[in-house]
Amino acid sequence: MTDFRLKHLPLDTLREHVVVIHERAVRTGNLGLHPLDRARVFGIDRQTGIQREITGVLNVCSNDLLEADEIGLSDEAFHDLGLPDGAAVGASLAVAPLSVDLVRAKLRGRHLGRKDFDAILTDVAARRYSRVELSMFVLGCVFQKFDLSELIDYTLAMIATGEQLKFGDSVVADKHCIGGVPGNRTTMILVPILAQLGLKIPKTSSRAITSPAGTGDTMAVLADVALSPQRLYRIVEEVGGCIAWGGALELAPADDILITVERPMEIDTEAQMVASILAKKKTAGATHVVIDIPVGPSTKVRTAELAEHLASSFRAVGERIGLRLETVTTQALGPIGYGVGPRLEALDVLSVLRCEPGAPADLREKSLMLAGRLLEMTGAEPPSRGYEAARRTLDSGAALKRFDAIVDAQGRREMPAQAPLRRDVAAGQSGMIAQIDCWEISRIAKRAGAPSNACAGVKLYKRVGDTVMRGEPIFEIHAESDAQLQAALEYANSVRRLVRYVEDP
Repeated sequence: MTDFRLKHLPLDTLREHVVVIHERAVRTGNLGLHPLDRARVFGIDRQTGIQREITGVLNVCSNDLLEADEIGLSDEAFHDLGLPDGAAVGASLAVAPLSVDLVRAKLRGRHLGRKDFDAILTDVAARRYSRVELSMFVLGCVFQKFDLSELIDYTLAMIATGEQLKFGDSVVADKHCIGGVPGNRTTMILVPILAQLGLKIPKTSSRAITSPAGTGDTMAVLADVALSPQRLYRIVEEVGGCIAWGGALELAPADDILITVERPMEIDTEAQMVASILAKKKTAGATHVVIDIPVGPSTKVRTAELAEHLASSFRAVGERIGLRLETVTTQALGPIGYGVGPRLEALDVLSVLRCEPGAPADLREKSLMLAGRLLEMTGAEPPSRGYEAARRTLDSGAALKRFDAIVDAQGRREMPAQAPLRRDVAAGQSGMIAQIDCWEISRIAKRAGAPSNACAGVKLYKRVGDTVMRGEPIFEIHAESDAQLQAALEYANSVRRLVRYVEDP
């Protein structure tokens, strides 16, 4: 153990605790530490007299970033340690959490129970796992699939790691799509409809994991989404609903940490999907939930059989954790709406809410269908009357007025300008479009810079069912930099079957 002076390093390490020391401290301090070792940093809070500590992954610098007697902590680590710059702290080698042995056991095929998952997720939420160990766990979920009892225990353990919003005895509606369909921003239309019709809907949404935009990214174009629990309660009380980023609320925080490795791996396993979605619904206070499962040749779920298997898992786990839950299977032969990427998707949402003549009909109809199901499921409308009630609320302009109220309550933002660089991609043949590959369109939008660059993405000129002539523009890439534009164009031109036509075999 060696004494250091604490230094805050303004490094965003995606929720990982990173500890940095100078190479001279390694050579002369007799720490017994090496790069990528797990380091324990600890010190006394002088105000309370309580010892505080964190563990993190050690990195070593050789420049003037730090003095030899300083120890640097990344943003997350510094915040969690809770001591001021310059505080006297100690450092020592930290042993790996015992729960890592359970992760290794899962990779070898061992069945895990509730206590095992509690141990793993408690350590994950406390940032005791390195990126490598987090990846081990995610891959364990891929290669050694959970049975139903494991899935239930895993979900319950995920719920137990964080806070839970409570709305008394109120019926609280919620909806989630499992993803895989670009442009599917039904939440932002459904929430104001339901809120206008008297339901509470404190919608917490994720940022993108494997997509070019999550609902959280798209709503963030128009309003603040990083709400504290206190602000969320106040907004829901005032306007009936909100569209917030769940990561700011510390609901099921272990899941938010696991997402940081799922995103670059482009992995979204069935176990992670079911547990993540339902844990977030339960901790957000939901009582009634509709799960949208899109099925199509380029979505996450490719067949009706797989969709029913997934739906049965959602229903079984939902019942066990006390949610009234229905699943809806929808067909997806291509993206929904015209835009892919935060700004472009926000424009589609506003177009539907404003009932503009050119608004995307598929986004409108799916939003109304899902809103109708929730209205009937919660008893807010009688059977077979939910869709019509939702349609009247949208067409009258009441949903738009309520959406504006929600945006104002959360904190309105100015819509970002259109991307400065845009380039058309033309059709390679003539014909009627039968399918557009959702996965590949998403990858093109991500290479263009979405969702990090809110104005980046893909704007579709043609969609499924449209007829196109060879050489006619089929979509437009939006990017902020020439490098991103070229990367997206090169990838788009390398995809062999981005669009399928009616006459294709």
